[in-house]
Amino acid sequence: MSDGKHQHILIVEDEESISSFVKMYLEREGYRVTVAPTGERALAALEDKVDLVTLDLMLPDMDGLDICRQVRATSNVPIIMLTARDEDIDKIVGLEVGADDYLTKPFNARELIARIKSILRRASAPVNTSKKLVCGEIHIDAARRECLLSGEQVMLAPKEFDLLWELLERDGEVLNRDQLLEKVWGYTFAGDTRTVDVHVRQLRKKLGDACPIVTVWGSGYKVGAEVNAA
Repeated sequence: MSDGKHQHILIVEDEESISSFVKMYLEREGYRVTVAPTGERALAALEDKVDLVTLDLMLPDMDGLDICRQVRATSNVPIIMLTARDEDIDKIVGLEVGADDYLTKPFNARELIARIKSILRRASAPVNTSKKLVCGEIHIDAARRECLLSGEQVMLAPKEFDLLWELLERDGEVLNRDQLLEKVWGYTFAGDTRTVDVHVRQLRKKLGDACPIVTVWGSGYKVGAEVNAA
């Protein structure tokens, strides 16, 4: 009952029947829960420490994608996007603007909780505080969850960071999309493997020519440059 260990989850949802239902389940798991029925209230709530956000795509005052973009400009808090629209383009755009995961309504509360636990477990997993990796101009620090490009910090979404770290740590090993979903997302993903492709695309966009991720056609991805421990 106390799995959540008082971690704070923000539910951004204007449908009271859904938010109260999700809030009840999360509080049973020991999480502290705040509900924001509008985008304005969600952004205000994020001024406090929040460990994870569930974000409805359609809100009365703001588009969920716009909220996600605003949050990602200053924060790497994990975001699970909830949408009533079962269209691939919505999911892909959501991932491109920084969501770590998505669920399509109607969803099972147990599945949502499983995904929340998976993301939070990964984010809080103990790491070797001295473990840092260097690949060309990229320096990545596991303990600080920080990525530097030529000395400048690059704001990565949690899953972008995890994906980059997984590939760098494997140092040239080819990992297929299913392996990356299992390693990075931590469960059998209910969607499809394009989730990995979207996150790779975002890493390439943010890191530019310095991005070491190489596509191995028909197989998956690998790091195509030398990786060293810092």
